[in-house]
Order: sequence, then structure tokens, then C-alpha cells
Amino acid sequence: MTILAKNSAETLAATLDSLTEFSEVLVLDTGSTDATREIGGKYPNVRIVEETFQGFGKMHNLASNLVSHDWILSIDSDEVLSPELIREIHDLPLNPKEVYSLNRCNYFRGKWIKCCSGWYPDPVIRLYHRKATRFTDSAVHESVIAEGLNVVRLRGKFLHTPYRSIESFLSKMQLYTTLFAEENEGRPSSLGKALWRGFAAFMKNYLFKRGFLGGKEGLIISLYNAHTTYYKYLKLAFRNQKKNLSEYSDRFKAQESGATARKPSPESVRLGKAD
Repeated sequence: MTILAKNSAETLAATLDSLTEFSEVLVLDTGSTDATREIGGKYPNVRIVEETFQGFGKMHNLASNLVSHDWILSIDSDEVLSPELIREIHDLPLNPKEVYSLNRCNYFRGKWIKCCSGWYPDPVIRLYHRKATRFTDSAVHESVIAEGLNVVRLRGKFLHTPYRSIESFLSKMQLYTTLFAEENEGRPSSLGKALWRGFAAFMKNYLFKRGFLGGKEGLIISLYNAHTTYYKYLKLAFRNQKKNLSEYSDRFKAQESGATARKPSPESVRLGKAD
């Protein structure tokens, strides 16, 4: 059982309360400044390891290598397993050639969100054999690699509360958009592309993914997804521009340095030594 955590004091206790039947729970903390580690230390089946954040995919794979069992159940510090799902997992005839998809129910403002892209439906592969597969190394939007394996979808559900406030919306937007820009450096982007992508994301979420049926929450999430998409591509465009300017500056300095090295000195000209 592995969990990634950073400043998760608000949700971690509920997560760990749902995992008391698991003998080993590893919490991989990536720099919490709140009471996350203190809360985790209260549970006898929990071990806390501190590491520097290297991107979500790499951190998941690091966590899976730090536990003693080959079967890995990976959840986030704002997710809670239902008793029905736990019973279903315990009764599974686990097969290393299979990975297991869990039904995630995303909540916002106390409401189960049944609209919007990435919110519903939201099956995610979280149970796998670490010698058969692993997470991708993606810095953000990481997932378990299922290629060549049979995906079994479980019936049980688990609860997810990714955003407890507008502040958490904004902080996650800042993190995810920056990681996207870093990971996709060199991929074409522009202000126009950012505007179009953001607009298309809103239309997809609010109309095609039925965000309009979700009331205020559906509108807020649709706008959030649109803003996140806009800033992903805007940051990418600015990052590419900065890289191009840096490369141009380096080439210019190299040319100037070469020209200076080739220029004959006044002394050599006077002595007739210059070619």
C-alpha cells in the first residue's frame, strides 16, 4: 500500500482510517510543512519516508520499490477506500498478468460530481504487481502501464476530494501547469493556441461532458479545467520562447568569441605576420 503526500494534514487521517486492515502502508512525503508526518506517525501500520519531489510518476515508482510486498495498491492522500472495495480486494484471486481498475468518485463542495472531463466516470488502475508493470515516469497525469496486461474493473468505489477550497484549486493549477510546461518543452505552443485550447476545454466540459447539469459546481469545474488548459499552453509557449532566446544568446556569444579570436592584433599587423 503506497501513498504520496505533501501538506495533506486536512485529509490524511480519513485516508489512513480506511486502511487499518492493511498490514503495510507507506506514506512517501515530499516536503510537508504541516502536520502530515505527525498524523501518519499515529498509525501502527504506517511507515513514513521523506524524499524530494521528482514528478508524480517517478515518486509512485520509488514508493513501490520501498515496500516489502510485490502487489501494490496506490492511492492519494485525499482518497478513501470504501469497506465494499476493501472486501472485494481481499477476496480477489490476484493474477500478475492482470491490473485492477477502481471506480473513483470525485467530490467537490460535498457533492459527488457526475459531469466534466476527468471527474466522471473516472476508473483508474491502482492495483498491480510491481514485477509485471509500473507507473509511467510522467511528471503529471501519470498512470499504471497496462500494455500486454488484462485490465479487470472492480465494482467497489473509493472517494476522492481533490479540492477543498478555491485556494487548493489555484495551488494545484500552478503545480500541474508548470510540470506540463517542463515536461513538454520544445512542443509547439503560442498565445493563440493557449486561448483556443482553453476555450475548447470549457466547451468540452460544460457542454459535451454535461457540466451544465452540475449546477454551480459543474460551472466552477468547467472554468477551472479551461483555465488550467490555457495556462498549460501559455506557460509552455513562454518556456519555449525563453529557451530559444537563451540558445540565440549563446550562439551570438560564441560567434563573437570566435570573431575576436580570429582578429589579428595590431602588433602582428605591424610586423607583417597577419595572413
